[in-house]
Amino acid sequence: MSDSLLVKYLLGEASPEEARLIHQWMNESEENRILFEQFKKVWEHSLQLAPTAEINEEAAWQRFRARTVAQPRAVVKPMNRWGWMRIAALLILVAGLSYIAIVLQQKDPANITLNAQMAVLRDTLPDGTRVTLNKQASITYSEKFGKKSRNVILQGEAFFDVVPDKEKPFIVHVNDVDVTVVGTSFNIRSKPGFTEVIVETGVVRVTHKESVTELHPGQKLVIGADASTPKVEVEDNRLYNYYHTRELVCDSTPLWKVVEVLNRAYNTNIIVERDALKQLPLDATFTNESIDVILEIIRETFNTYHIEIAKTDQKIILR
Repeated sequence: MSDSLLVKYLLGEASPEEARLIHQWMNESEENRILFEQFKKVWEHSLQLAPTAEINEEAAWQRFRARTVAQPRAVVKPMNRWGWMRIAALLILVAGLSYIAIVLQQKDPANITLNAQMAVLRDTLPDGTRVTLNKQASITYSEKFGKKSRNVILQGEAFFDVVPDKEKPFIVHVNDVDVTVVGTSFNIRSKPGFTEVIVETGVVRVTHKESVTELHPGQKLVIGADASTPKVEVEDNRLYNYYHTRELVCDSTPLWKVVEVLNRAYNTNIIVERDALKQLPLDATFTNESIDVILEIIRETFNTYHIEIAKTDQKIILR
């Protein structure tokens, strides 16, 4: 990733395609994300530094001229006003590059990362926003979070209950998507090339490339690598909330949807082999039950279908 393109992006002059490339580069690795934040900090620092680097070009020229008059043998071509300004700009640039070199050689202490690893993690951000990270999910934010802005970078799945603040919107950067809210609760599930946003309360604005979509409670937006135009859908179940509420609530939910969530929650590979079983509506609430107990309840619930549960080392088959 070239420095010139990053500067163009920070100036707000990057084209949609260039912005997409930068988001894609940041999502390739955590190292790239941290590098971008460091570059952004250096850029903001240089903007603060530039106005203070004032040079009195005329006074400097007069001092230079006085020294050359005392030494008549020296033949010096006078430097115009713009020459001194170029030198000033060069000095600022050198100082900025030196600062970048120092920062990139050190671990940036300005970023805070919450990593759920192998267990669900619940935490409260500095502004009071509550976040629940699903297994192997993480968010990164600045130690100055909440002072001037509220931005987080998400990998994986998380549920946010955001404290209202109209002056400082809460923004989640995930894949090549920006999710902006003022005060609301919502769930984001992501993996490379896939982002799903479900709104529980309030209003959420989702920005993807050149499209902006507004979501309301009970609505879902799925953005995939092959989705040219994101489509708003109605989320008619609360299965997405299983890791946040610790309950798996099935309300006439098709069995194939229940199995899909079970595979994520228990890291299993359950397959519904018989087509006649896939659309069976399940009404049940599971609270911290083992996968074996849940499968047995499913089998007993639909006992007229004589479901068999076959297990192998790699998968569980419902037939």
